Amino acid sequence: MLVEFGKAGWIEKARQQPDKVRLVLDKIKTDGLLPTIETVLNKLDQPLPLGYCNVGVVLEVGPGVTGFSIGDRVASNGKHAEVVSVPTNLSVQIPDNVSDEAASFTVIAAVSLQGIRLVQPTLGEAVVVIGLGLVGLITIQLLRAHGCRVLGIDFDSEKLSLAKQFGAEVADLSAGEDPVEVAQRFSRGRGVDAVIITASTKSSEPVHQAALMSRKRGRIVLVGVTGLELSRADFFEKELTFQVSCSYGPGRYDPNYEERGQDYPFGYVRWTEKRNFEAVLDMMSDGRLDVLALVSHRFSITEAEKAYELVGGSQSSLGILLKYPITQPYKAGRTVEIASTSVPRRTSKLEDVNVGFIGSGNYATAVLIPAFKAAGAYLQSVASSAGVSGIHAGRKFGFKEATTDTDSLFEDPSINAIIVSTRHDSHAHFVKRALQAGKHVFVEKPLCLTLEELIDIEAQLVGHPNPPILMVGFNRRFAPQVQEIKKLLACTTSVKSFVMTVNAGQIPAAHWVHDSEIGGGRLIGEACHFIDLLRFLAGAPIIDHHRAMMDSLTQDTATLQLSFANGSIGTIHYFANGSQAFPKERLEIFAGGRVLQLDNFRKLTGFGWPGFSRMNLWRQDKGQMACAKSFINAIQLGLPSPIPASEIFEISRISIEIAR
Repeated sequence: MLVEFGKAGWIEKARQQPDKVRLVLDKIKTDGLLPTIETVLNKLDQPLPLGYCNVGVVLEVGPGVTGFSIGDRVASNGKHAEVVSVPTNLSVQIPDNVSDEAASFTVIAAVSLQGIRLVQPTLGEAVVVIGLGLVGLITIQLLRAHGCRVLGIDFDSEKLSLAKQFGAEVADLSAGEDPVEVAQRFSRGRGVDAVIITASTKSSEPVHQAALMSRKRGRIVLVGVTGLELSRADFFEKELTFQVSCSYGPGRYDPNYEERGQDYPFGYVRWTEKRNFEAVLDMMSDGRLDVLALVSHRFSITEAEKAYELVGGSQSSLGILLKYPITQPYKAGRTVEIASTSVPRRTSKLEDVNVGFIGSGNYATAVLIPAFKAAGAYLQSVASSAGVSGIHAGRKFGFKEATTDTDSLFEDPSINAIIVSTRHDSHAHFVKRALQAGKHVFVEKPLCLTLEELIDIEAQLVGHPNPPILMVGFNRRFAPQVQEIKKLLACTTSVKSFVMTVNAGQIPAAHWVHDSEIGGGRLIGEACHFIDLLRFLAGAPIIDHHRAMMDSLTQDTATLQLSFANGSIGTIHYFANGSQAFPKERLEIFAGGRVLQLDNFRKLTGFGWPGFSRMNLWRQDKGQMACAKSFINAIQLGLPSPIPASEIFEISRISIEIAR
């Protein structure tokens, strides 16, 4: 699927993802054509590491990890790469009598096993498997091990032959056999007990056929991908059960289980994805699961492109193994020199601002890195957790090197500025590391998540003998239209009233930004932008604040009230329950009988302002380029931080207090 999507043109990509097309059209309406095109191109340009079934030897064990030692052979869902970093709950030790080649099927076999667990077969039941690809043929073997009678259905004679070898009866669709009729004979006229669909097709016919061949109250589980235009009559009369299987077991897509290693209680969740891995390996060890018979091709990793041509081509294939060269002992280099690049590089000079980027995700590659490059920074090193995005960013923008060793950025004497664009829970740690190393630091908002972290950072900066520049990416105050507003407001001594409306849109409740420990919630993570904007325009400290919040699971729809020391007031409506077709940001300012209205950083209109009526832009500009430029200029010219540290600490403290 991924190979076909990658090869597809723009029109075909749009056809495959109609929901994304609607989002793009909405963004064009609100943000304009050029920013939307840039966003889409950047998203499509992001590399996606392939693969999720591998076998390797443990090189290192992370802190707090138990059950694994250096040198252990393990199977995991790591990507296709020579060195991978994998979570504890997605890795399992391999029995001594199971070969590396066989064990590399562990994860894909767990997909089959999870489908079987949902079917809940019992000894002697008649079960049909529709689609005899890799997953289907493994499913047949596991069902046979459960003591089931199995019927396999497919068009491919070679796969049907393998199914017979594994003890199944077969229906050959290429020979014109009617699968429903064959299944009726197979079930002795009673209807089959269960059907597992492991086919991949856009047609809904497999589900329809599965319903027709099932007995009353039969079970149907979809493991593969089919159309889902279900007929009520098919399911109503027989009271059939239909269920879609999710990957390789309980825990899949649960960040607490997969990323943080929080296992489910054994007594309540007997089979998790890791325990399914173990069960599969036990079946291989006992000889009840033969996966080596499913190997159709073997390639060296240096010939990986040929392997993917095979996957995306018309030639028949089953299990395709990619082999890596074995070098013992293996020394994993964490830093890669980017020697060849299409981006011309200049030589670093002593007066240059040599930056090290921590994080190379979507926002970093779409906004921050281009902004700092345009500002004249020398791109020294980019660090990422997995390496893939870092290498891509390094080659695309002309970094000298890419690394997964974040510590090296703080230790490198040639780097004098650190740019932090990672998940929010790491910001405070990296900021303190940078300040301790005497390096200037620009951190994408928020500065930190807790008041304790804020106190530590403030003490670190205040106690520094020659304090570096600390700056948070509050870019909206640098937007050209906001700068114009600031000039206009300077012409009146009247107190101001601000109304900031933010149509933030929904983010799924499971997203990391809602996690109080990782993302801190959207009020800390994003509403801080608008607290800073009003603080900048008011030109006075915030002396009081209140919050009214709508009762919701995500706690991200709220109205914030701010009072300033000069008598001005501000209201921020941060709403996550609106339509994406509506513009995201609107600012209204009332002062001395005059009004300013800023719509989505594209259209600024003045009402009652002498000599000013409007300032419209061809494209949205939220100030990111100017924000980066001001940071670089301050370092080069020895100026103080473009945003005073006192204001950064004030905004951070109030954001945390409001959110908590």
